[in-house]
Amino acid sequence: MSRAAGPHARRSALKPLCRPRLWCGLWIAAIATVVVLSLVSSVPMPDVPDGDKLGHFLAYAALAAAAVQLYARWPSLLGAGLGLVLLGIGLEFAQGALTQTRMQDPADALANTLGVIAGLATRLTPLRDLLLRIDGGRR
Repeated sequence: MSRAAGPHARRSALKPLCRPRLWCGLWIAAIATVVVLSLVSSVPMPDVPDGDKLGHFLAYAALAAAAVQLYARWPSLLGAGLGLVLLGIGLEFAQGALTQTRMQDPADALANTLGVIAGLATRLTPLRDLLLRIDGGRR
């Protein structure tokens, strides 16, 4: 029996995608975009009540939903989710401490956190393996 097929074979944290480096790279680029947009001058938001909070919620929901598409197991996925929550909180502190044009807002951090929860919840839907079907990976 080969070592990889043994009972203690290490399972990958990622789903069996055909192009995992591409998809992980795009996810990291999306995270970097959120970081940059969080620290530059205010980005125009939709002219709706609490449009800023909606933008925070949607951005972090999209990042967490993307993590659902990448990670195969709950521990890895929860780690990614926790990392996104900490990123959202840290960026709020950074806005208050490092920028002159942005301000720290605990309500934004809450919107980020709720977005992460909503994005992670896609793990419980039939959409959880959408990227596998698009990418042609093994299920």
